[in-house]
Amino acid sequence: MNNEIEIAPIRNLNDFLLESARFQIPNFKDLEKWSNRVCQNLLYYQTNYFFSAVAVFTIIGIIHPAKMLSGILAVLIAFGLFCYVTNAKRPAAKFKRDHPFISILVIFSGGYFVVYMLGSVLVFLFGILLPVALIFIHASMRLRNLRNKVTNKIENIGFKKTPMGLFLEALGQEHSPIS
Repeated sequence: MNNEIEIAPIRNLNDFLLESARFQIPNFKDLEKWSNRVCQNLLYYQTNYFFSAVAVFTIIGIIHPAKMLSGILAVLIAFGLFCYVTNAKRPAAKFKRDHPFISILVIFSGGYFVVYMLGSVLVFLFGILLPVALIFIHASMRLRNLRNKVTNKIENIGFKKTPMGLFLEALGQEHSPIS
């Protein structure tokens, strides 16, 4: 058994979107079947989805470069401050107790920064969430073909592991061998 991670091949455009691709609205009443279709399509088209997500993110970044960079920086700063404050509880609490005026000033400044940067943060989040939404819609509506089913069976048996397979496994989504 091979435990190395393999990158799934990119599927041709004809299979992914064009002529041989068949789409159908999923049966929302059968959540198990819909979930299985999504998981199997995520596994089969994972490289196509990765490149699609990068392309959409890049296009949004090209359309709004300043807002995208500002949004990325704002999110990184907010995340960094959150990590620092949650990991350094005692120094932060001591600073707040010793310097209440500065603490209030920092809180108000942070609030102003968030409101000021909200448009940029929304552009950045849109750049992330739009590709995720497009991928989910494609994976939900794309009917599986024989090659898709066989390829997914090989991964289920354990002959190869892919990044999406490991990601779905980490999310607790067991891809069942039942089609």
